Amino acid sequence: METGLNTLNAWSYGLTGFVFAVFAIFHAAGWKTSLRGRALFLAVILSALWGFSGLAFALTGHAAFLAGSLFSDLLRYGAWFGFLLALLPEISAGRGASPRWSAPASIGAVLLAVGVIAQAMMLLNASLGGIAPRRVVLLDALAMAVFALALLERLWRNVSRELRWNIKPLCLGLGGAVLFDLYLFSEALLFGQVDRDAFSIRGFVHALTVPLIALSTSRSKDWKKRFALSQRAALQSASLVAVGVYLMFMSAAGYYVRYFGGEWGRAFQLALLFAALLLLGALGLSGAMRARLRVLVGKHFFSYRYDYREEWLRFTSALSSLDGSTEMGLRVIKGLAGMVESPAGALWLKDSSGRFHAQSARWNMPENPATEDAESSLCAFLASSGWIINLEEYRVAPHRYDSLELPAWLSDVPNAWLIVPLAVGSEMIGFAILATARAAMELNWEVNDLLKTAGRQAGAFLGQMRATEALLEVRKFDAFNRMSAFVVHDLKNIVAQLSLMLKNAERHRDNPEFQQDMLMTVEHAVERMRQLMMQLREGATPLDSPRGIDLAGVILRIQAAKSRQGREIGVELVDKAVAKGHEDRVERVIGHIVQNALDATEQGGRVWIRMEKREEGALVLVRDTGHGMSPEFLRERLFKPFQTTKPAGMGIGAYESFQYVHELGGKISVESEVGAGTAVSLLLPLFDAGAEMSPGTGVSV
Repeated sequence: METGLNTLNAWSYGLTGFVFAVFAIFHAAGWKTSLRGRALFLAVILSALWGFSGLAFALTGHAAFLAGSLFSDLLRYGAWFGFLLALLPEISAGRGASPRWSAPASIGAVLLAVGVIAQAMMLLNASLGGIAPRRVVLLDALAMAVFALALLERLWRNVSRELRWNIKPLCLGLGGAVLFDLYLFSEALLFGQVDRDAFSIRGFVHALTVPLIALSTSRSKDWKKRFALSQRAALQSASLVAVGVYLMFMSAAGYYVRYFGGEWGRAFQLALLFAALLLLGALGLSGAMRARLRVLVGKHFFSYRYDYREEWLRFTSALSSLDGSTEMGLRVIKGLAGMVESPAGALWLKDSSGRFHAQSARWNMPENPATEDAESSLCAFLASSGWIINLEEYRVAPHRYDSLELPAWLSDVPNAWLIVPLAVGSEMIGFAILATARAAMELNWEVNDLLKTAGRQAGAFLGQMRATEALLEVRKFDAFNRMSAFVVHDLKNIVAQLSLMLKNAERHRDNPEFQQDMLMTVEHAVERMRQLMMQLREGATPLDSPRGIDLAGVILRIQAAKSRQGREIGVELVDKAVAKGHEDRVERVIGHIVQNALDATEQGGRVWIRMEKREEGALVLVRDTGHGMSPEFLRERLFKPFQTTKPAGMGIGAYESFQYVHELGGKISVESEVGAGTAVSLLLPLFDAGAEMSPGTGVSV
């Protein structure tokens, strides 16, 4: 048992000496030559000396180190008295009163002198007029603790409102340590002996005050010069303090369980310690607990909630280390969510046509197929005001958001809390929806300003990424054009070869060998041209304006053409509709979609077309039971040039179809699942010529 207490004493006082020594080094690096700065530095140095003296005595048991520990304890108390007394003129001046602290200084000096004399007499085994020096030492230590509490109470009671924030951590830290000493020495006077267990952890208790003293030091310019405590350091220190207090409490509980639990005491102690460590691990891994602690530290220990330098470096670093727009969208969501302790979010970005916003990335939120028109009330409000929309506030007081009308699909987003606009200059390119925070957070001006600024930065990064992708597409088309030049060169060679053959045909047309060679040349030329056509797809833009198209006739022609190729297609014409467009291009678009469905569907599978008329336009739905496409391909590669699932395809047809349909004012959407097939919805605008064909009763082919 004795060995265990010595080990605990060594750890306890060694930790105190180390922590105060580190604090002294940081304080010396920002040395301030004022009275308060010198007093604080002296108190910290003597506290470190007290800790190291206690460590040396615990390791060696030498009386000289015991004497050093006792005297340094007295001296450090005196130094803390001096520091607190040095603060009183500042506090009094802040309240407009004259500084009067000679009486408290005299009391502190008397207590210090009595303590030094009593300590010396105790070490020399001398008597103080028949009174045991040991009892005088305990009584003086108790009186010094009471005097320190009185100084702290006077400091706090007389502090001005603007300075109270500075000294709050100091009063909390020193007050807690002095209260522990008050308990320790009062119990020793009452029972005639010091509680060895409590005395052994005295160093731990005083070490826990250092983060709070450092926090007050960082707030008070008159105590230091360059020393500053970041919010991260304060959070980590507060976490360590909380863990230390928790472990001290559980250790005390385990101590009493063991010694008062009878023969089951040790078993109960082990069970309690295991449960305590398990609970500590669960709390340490809890995101909600960490969020509450961050909110608590930022709210009560700092004038501003955020460490802007750290927040901006972290957010900028997250946006800069990206490989694609999807990954950037995910990082934008996480970066914005991290600022308000949100556990989930989703990003809606404007599509390439600029007509609507669609979900492009999500984090811990379900996929949402809804789109928001660029001219809707929500988008117009975000673009004109640049506000952060608090949905909880909107539900309680919608009048604060003028005439804003939220879309119906927003109610399907789970735990939707904030809508953050993302803008590039005056153009809004998207918005982020964040879920309710893990810990209750007040959305004041600081939070709103930070999210607005972060949203503008994220919008700039996303806009730059889109511009980069557009430039890459232009470069790909440039490469495609260069490839076309090679194809034209090959075609020129083929034409030259065929021209030479025709030139010689008049002279050698009756020659069987020439006829055989001519057939071989024609066959070779045809094969060469077929290969070239497979590499290059024609995409000329028509010069004439769109006109009315009978979609039923187009679909039936496609069905007949595929039937001649040996592939059957089911057709269901629910209504008759006249769409707006160019008949040859619309037929090519639908034919391309059908051909893709046939290519993805094995023999025995099914491909069918359904056409119906809706209020917003003519809907052509092409379904198949083929291989399907992955979510990654749908999200990142579909409808982009040179992206295809076909081994020999170039990805030009889908891109051309998408661009043409959006030029007409239509829309293409795709639903697909790997192994379950694909459904492509083609919505074309109706042709308004004053008279439309009456809807049919439905035709199935």
